[in-house]
Amino acid sequence: MESLLHWLALKTVPGVGNRLFLHLIQHFGDPKKVFSASIEQLVQVEGVNARLASVIQGYKIPGKVQEDLSLAEKNGIRIITFSDPSYPTLLRHISDPPPVLYVYGTLQADSLNIAVVGSRNATTYGRTITERLSGDLVQRGFTVVSGMARGIDAAAHKGALAARGKTIAVLGCGLDTIYPAENKRLFHQIAESGAVISEFPCLTPPEAHNFPVRNRIISGLALGTVIVEATQKSGSLITARLAAEQGREVFAVPGSITSFKSMGTHRLIKQGAKLVEHVNDIIDELNIDQLIPPTGGNEKPGIPLTLEEKRLLNELSPYPVHIDKLVQHLSLSAAQVSSLLLQLELKGLVTQSPGKLFTRCDP
Repeated sequence: MESLLHWLALKTVPGVGNRLFLHLIQHFGDPKKVFSASIEQLVQVEGVNARLASVIQGYKIPGKVQEDLSLAEKNGIRIITFSDPSYPTLLRHISDPPPVLYVYGTLQADSLNIAVVGSRNATTYGRTITERLSGDLVQRGFTVVSGMARGIDAAAHKGALAARGKTIAVLGCGLDTIYPAENKRLFHQIAESGAVISEFPCLTPPEAHNFPVRNRIISGLALGTVIVEATQKSGSLITARLAAEQGREVFAVPGSITSFKSMGTHRLIKQGAKLVEHVNDIIDELNIDQLIPPTGGNEKPGIPLTLEEKRLLNELSPYPVHIDKLVQHLSLSAAQVSSLLLQLELKGLVTQSPGKLFTRCDP
């Protein structure tokens, strides 16, 4: 409990964002050691100047941190940190993963997820297609991720639940607040077999600027993101852009050429998003048979590896190696190496530690 208190406290220090937070954890091991470090030790961390080091060293844990911890416990909300083995594998690989996640329900670290998002003001066509597609996805073994907003998001969750599958909702507020309130029943239904999650502490209201921030988690949890109905200025296009930046696949469901609610999805298709008419369009693009995690252990018969995956695996050992060193040794781009590491982690051959450090799993 004390350790968790320090994780939450470090998040509240002015000037410490997600990336710097994880740099500090990589350097010191845990947040408690960060707070007990000297100014001389703190400034050795990239991104920490003398002024910020002074703020960290003299920081008094605010009462709201203990209140947040108490509210989470009272509401049955579990808090997992980046160092926790139950932290989602796919989310670890984005450039700015949240150091802490609040979880209501059950979150599986190694689930294969597809995000399905779109317009809040969805048409009957959009809702129908979304429910059908989400149902098909969970029947193929995927978990559906969305944002529990009105319209397409809610339809994505409902379609997954109707097919007796698992779904994850990512909120833009604290989990003690159900937003929108009309989805209270859906909130609890999702948590029965899946999870409702947030990076925001309890008592955080659903403010507009929180939602673009949470969108990176929706796309970051998923192998690919499907956009169903989006206007030219739809917030779901932000999620599509983030997915592309994270090296994940972007899919789009076409609509009527006369519908302004499909203008955004049609633009995505013109820009190279995979057109989706059937769940098989997603499966074929992902080559999902190559991503089924093994039961454990190192490379075995039945786990096919590409030549580049084998090259990367040979660069790893039981001792952590930083991604920058892998990029240098393999003469590949950071995006290519990150993608290969993700494939190997999903196959159970590699594990990641805070600070973009990677280890080859023991046989």
